[in-house]
Amino acid sequence: MPTTRVDLHAKVLDDEVVRRAKAAGIDVLVYAPHFTRLPDARDRAAEYSDDELLVVPGRELFTGSWRDRKHVLAVGLTDPVPDFITLDAVFDELRRQDAAALVPHPGFLNVSLTPTDVERFRDTVAAVETHNPKHLPYHDSRARAIADAYDIPGFASSYAHLPETVGGVWTAFDAAIDSEADLVDALESGVPRQTYHQRGARYQVRSLAEKLHLGYENTWEKIDRILLSGTEPTHPRHIAYDGQFDDVAVY
Repeated sequence: MPTTRVDLHAKVLDDEVVRRAKAAGIDVLVYAPHFTRLPDARDRAAEYSDDELLVVPGRELFTGSWRDRKHVLAVGLTDPVPDFITLDAVFDELRRQDAAALVPHPGFLNVSLTPTDVERFRDTVAAVETHNPKHLPYHDSRARAIADAYDIPGFASSYAHLPETVGGVWTAFDAAIDSEADLVDALESGVPRQTYHQRGARYQVRSLAEKLHLGYENTWEKIDRILLSGTEPTHPRHIAYDGQFDDVAVY
């Protein structure tokens, strides 16, 4: 039976990321950068895909306001979906587009779906993240408990905001995955899989670097985006969405 190694969530994509992914034997990388519209992510993913590594565009959707964020990772979108719309609207769109809805870092800080949310959208959620390098051991335990409680398959990802983290975490699916459609099918059909991450001092150092980056991302970068930057390209009232999401926008 074929096995496909997938890193289901990375924020960065360049030559170094591709080199590290290939060196680790990763076959598929989901590229889901913050505040980047789907067409742009899709173009960049195509630029870095080749016969050795399939790069699939994704969107980590920021639902709700900055004070009440709940992130949903979408794979297989056909149409752009903005950030800062209601959680219900996001799941409505994912169902409409037959995209795979994944739960990244469940219950983590104030940016995640809660167990109640997971239960509410159980029929749509395809997988729950049970490990990434930003997690502490108790985060992993809690995530596995949430996945087990609702009988939802798990996944692991590098959640890489730094290129050096790519290659340290993957999910091995018991299936051949040669296209974005194959990945969506594997996720939604619950294909058996195993999660893996590297061990040892080097992995711990990279995990620490990712945790430190999280601190930056939630302090100065957040202030910059709220106070100093203009309208995000994924803001629901951006001209690119032509008013389609005005009725479910939170800003």
